[in-house]
Amino acid sequence: MKISGFTIIKNAVINDYPIVESISSILPVVDEMIVGIGDGDDDTENLVRSIASPKIKIFHTVWDKNLRKGGAVLAAETNKAFAQVSPDSDWAFYIQADEVVHEQSHGAILAAANRYNADKRIDGLLFNYVHFYGTYNYIGDSRRWYSHEIRIIRNDKKIASYKDAQGFRKHGSKLVVQAIDAAIYHYGWVRSPQLMKTKMNNFGKLWNEDSADYLKFINASDVFDYKDYDSLAHFEGTHPSVMQDRINKANWQLDIDTSKKHFSLKGRVLYAIEKLTGRRLFDYKNYRLVK
Repeated sequence: MKISGFTIIKNAVINDYPIVESISSILPVVDEMIVGIGDGDDDTENLVRSIASPKIKIFHTVWDKNLRKGGAVLAAETNKAFAQVSPDSDWAFYIQADEVVHEQSHGAILAAANRYNADKRIDGLLFNYVHFYGTYNYIGDSRRWYSHEIRIIRNDKKIASYKDAQGFRKHGSKLVVQAIDAAIYHYGWVRSPQLMKTKMNNFGKLWNEDSADYLKFINASDVFDYKDYDSLAHFEGTHPSVMQDRINKANWQLDIDTSKKHFSLKGRVLYAIEKLTGRRLFDYKNYRLVK
């Protein structure tokens, strides 16, 4: 069995993406790592090359500015990277530039890939998600944050990235997936308030930089306001080891009172039901679980 990793990145330095940690976190479980580097304005390539792994295969690409509506350019670039995956690979492990896998999940990932490799009903493997917010101490624990997503897919070129590259489709239909006991740690909302505003400014251009909402956001403040949340909880676990140096260098703090919730009545009821039963009612699923 062979697993290829693939990812896309542009302006990792300017936007402070943990791309080194992201790639490094899945290198132990992949046989090659495809990295599509976009036409950016910083030294992203040398940052990626600093990992110094023979598994890494870099290709360069130009992001189409005509595909910025709805973040479609992210799916287009993801498909370019997927196309570079070796034909003899069985699985393709997609990791985004702000996602990291804990080393504790490596065994479960390899075991699942081996176990389900011969079951052709299964198009992909479904991961749990842990979303960090503000600092490395807080996680989103409401339905605002997606709880699962596909990150390993068959090396089947009938599969394509969907919308803004959150998930995948096969001939336009949701993939049939198997849930596995492994998690993706999502650090996309962890930066200093200044760097977070820079990242959001740049990222917003991938959607529609001329929209009224985007322009209002840009002009509102020089820093990002982390008060826009409905519910957060303290993170009680351990971070992936590849993140430790970045965590040690964090030079900002946020004091968030996790007892304070900001829900509508409907949101409060659904949140309470989920905490009591473990079930997330009426949740949108970007996949179909195998029967």
